[in-house]
Amino acid sequence: MKITRTFATGAVSLAALLAATTAFADCGIQGAGSVRILSNDFEALRIVNDVAASCATADVTVTANATAEHKNIQGPALTVEPAEYTVAVVANNSIVPLLNDGLIRPLDDLVAKYGQSLQPNQLIKIDGKVMAIAFMGNGQHTFYRKDILEKAGVAVPTSYEDVLAAAKAIKDAGLMEYPLAASDKPGWDLAAEFVNMYLGTGAEFFAPGSAELAIDNENGRKVLETMRAMTAYMNPDYLTYDANELNKLWDAGSVAIMSQWGSLAGAATDPVKANPEVAANTGFAAAPTIGGGTIPAAALWWDGFTIAKNISDADAEVSFQAMVKGISPETVAANPDAATWLVAGFQPGPTAVGVIGNATGGARAYPMQPYMGLLHTALSTELADFIAGKEEADQALADVKAAYDAAAKEGGFLQ
Repeated sequence: MKITRTFATGAVSLAALLAATTAFADCGIQGAGSVRILSNDFEALRIVNDVAASCATADVTVTANATAEHKNIQGPALTVEPAEYTVAVVANNSIVPLLNDGLIRPLDDLVAKYGQSLQPNQLIKIDGKVMAIAFMGNGQHTFYRKDILEKAGVAVPTSYEDVLAAAKAIKDAGLMEYPLAASDKPGWDLAAEFVNMYLGTGAEFFAPGSAELAIDNENGRKVLETMRAMTAYMNPDYLTYDANELNKLWDAGSVAIMSQWGSLAGAATDPVKANPEVAANTGFAAAPTIGGGTIPAAALWWDGFTIAKNISDADAEVSFQAMVKGISPETVAANPDAATWLVAGFQPGPTAVGVIGNATGGARAYPMQPYMGLLHTALSTELADFIAGKEEADQALADVKAAYDAAAKEGGFLQ
């Protein structure tokens, strides 16, 4: 499977759907059918879903399910015939299972017919065929409180060693007892923390040309050591925090430095919804380096949409058109701070600093090997005792290897 790129809550309300019928002239959707969107749940995607929903008419129905459980839902939902959803919004990792199982369709004909507003760098090609339309870049990076760092007399951290030193200075100065936060909730978020830091070491997750796991090494231990060290400066409830909870902590003014998604930067500085004192003192920077490395320790991501295979061609056509409207230059112009958009006309603002800093700093893309998902799952479950302080790094790495090897053998990737 060759993947090429050319660039480095809940259902929509009935009221919104009814109101959207007046927008038909603007959307100009050709044909009739059903648009059923499945996506993750954060601000930028809710905006895209809402704009797509504005294309609903008497002939085109539009519904959306924005949920953090989308990765668990998408496979079964797209396997049935007809598929439960016509659109699956995906990222680097979540597209791979859909490709492996043949659950999404090539988009070349639809791009030629309805994709005049798309840029070449938005076309995600698999073996020469367009299989997804990317519309935003993303990644986890540093959020920091300008006022707290200034009072503590420390500079914006550029390495995890700097982060730990800054946290100590903030705590010693009596400014905050728990100045750090990270998405350490056991599950997908905890695994992503390990993946981010390991990417920053420059090492590979697997032996060259093989599915054999290669993280039981000095780099893997350095990552776990760093993750454990950070918990000393985190709220004792750190095991309950995922990415969405982190923004609540930030808005409450109880954290000075955290690693958070670029797609949530706009919410942290929203002039209407965010805590004004915190928002005014919020700064963004590229993810820190680790262990003397030189590249940001965070995965580069893209988010995009795919069209289900097990649906009618009529539904595919109206779904593609609605999503193109959802990610249009007009949508981006109206919401420039909601994401780092990969759309024509986007002018990066302050909230895009972190993601752009990751990219220009040489951050690596999230791995797209078909067995990377098995490793992520193993990390999700087997690092829980380590991050809770119940076992040491060597045992944690051994547990991850055992879980991964079993899954990789079952999947036919290892003998």
